[in-house]
Parts: sequence; structure tokens; C-alpha cells
Amino acid sequence: MKQTEPEFWVLEYVTITKDPRTDLVVAIGGTEKAADILQRTGGFLSVPGPRGDYHRLPHGLPVEQQRLKATTASHALLAAGHSVHLDPALNALATPDSEHEAALRYLAQLAERASAARTSSAVAEVLTEIAAPVNGLLPLTREVVVRCWIAASDLQRAAPGGVPEPLARLGDTTSSLSQAAHVILHARNHAARAPQPAAPTPPPSNAQPPASRRR
Repeated sequence: MKQTEPEFWVLEYVTITKDPRTDLVVAIGGTEKAADILQRTGGFLSVPGPRGDYHRLPHGLPVEQQRLKATTASHALLAAGHSVHLDPALNALATPDSEHEAALRYLAQLAERASAARTSSAVAEVLTEIAAPVNGLLPLTREVVVRCWIAASDLQRAAPGGVPEPLARLGDTTSSLSQAAHVILHARNHAARAPQPAAPTPPPSNAQPPASRRR
């Protein structure tokens, strides 16, 4: 007896990813039902493209909002029986390797905060995150470079020829990182002391006094 392959009602594949050129989160593929789910659960917008319509999230969303909406939409699509590929960088529920992704998201958020800053104090807050003496990004990066330099130098001393010039220059770089942190902190202090823009004064009211009070 000839066996036949079973028929699977697999819906068209949907890919949710971030376009590296525009940094927009896009969803490609899927049926009209998938498009409806993308719009209702993830807030995606339907946009005409050169090869047909596709979906994308609105411009200007923070990174965390992009990840949350993409993850929500992908789970709704999976629950409806669609085949979905979600870019791991957009998966808000991703774990073990999330430390590296979290670091990248943190840097992206700092860049967004800097772009959105409307006061000198907001700029100073971002600069503090970068160059704070203990937990700032730059001092912590310097500490990593110092430890790499020490480890590599110890290994090279055990080999013939001594420490090569590139490693010696790596040691000099640690001093440059310290100087850069000092410059950024000086700029941070200046920005923190800068006068903040005054709140806009509301326009005078043109309302007339009640008739009973008019003379």
C-alpha cells in the first residue's frame, strides 16, 4: 500500500527583524490574517514596498518598546498557527546571552537619551553614566583594558623577545582612557551648572470680567 505524505496547513512564514540600514523593525511575509495580528497586537503599520506590502513599527520608538512589541506580535502569531522567525535581538524574553544584548541596549538607550536631551542637566546625566569615577562606562572599560594588558604582558615576558611594542602601546592607551574620562567629567560638571531654560510663560488671558463687575 502506497503511503502518502500528510497535509499540513502551514501558513506563510513571517520574519520579524530590524533593518540595519534604517533601524526600523519590519515584518515580512505572512497572510492577511497575519497582517491583522501584527497590527492589533504589535502596533505594526502596513507600508507599500517594492515587492509588495510589508509591516513596520512606527518611527522613533525606544529600543525596549521595539522589543516588547515585536515579542508580543511574534507570540500572537505563533498562537494563531503561523510560522515565525523573531530576530533574537528583538526577543524581550531571551535569556543566557542577554548580558551582551543588555549592554548593547544600554548603550543604545544612552544614545537615544542624548539625542532627546532638551536641557543641559539631561546631557549631564548621560555624561555621568559614561564617565562616573566608579561605575561609569569609560572607567570600567579602562579596567578591562588594564587587565588585558597585564595578562598579555605576563604571557609575553615568559616568551623569548620580551614585550612587543603593540602591548606597550596598549598600556599607554589606559592613560588616554583616564584622561578622556577626566575631560568628559569636566564637561559634565559644566553642563550640570549651566542655567536651564525657563518654563514658557502662559499668554495673558483675553477673558473679560463678568458684566456685574464692570464699572
